[in-house]
Amino acid sequence: MSTFKLSLLLFMVLTISSCSQFAPFEDRRREPQTERIYVGTSKEGAPTICYNPLFYNKVEINKIADDICKDYDSKTKASLVKNDIFSCRLFVPSRAYYKCIVDK
Repeated sequence: MSTFKLSLLLFMVLTISSCSQFAPFEDRRREPQTERIYVGTSKEGAPTICYNPLFYNKVEINKIADDICKDYDSKTKASLVKNDIFSCRLFVPSRAYYKCIVDK
């Protein structure tokens, strides 16, 4: 396969998959003190969102977390606990930890 065809193929694959690569998502939590043992999706009342700060700002991420908290309990809202950088996937490197608190 020529270099041009290989480059074209790579470009097409990256272009097609790039739409979903940067979208924020709710992350699964890992078992404490382990590297690869997952305990399922974010715990109820404590959502974790992975996102790319180049494409999504904190307001948009807070809204996603608020929606997850509203699904958990309609009287709660998301409160940011901490933010990690380079702890999620390659194209979605930031992780925001939230806790659902009662909305006053």
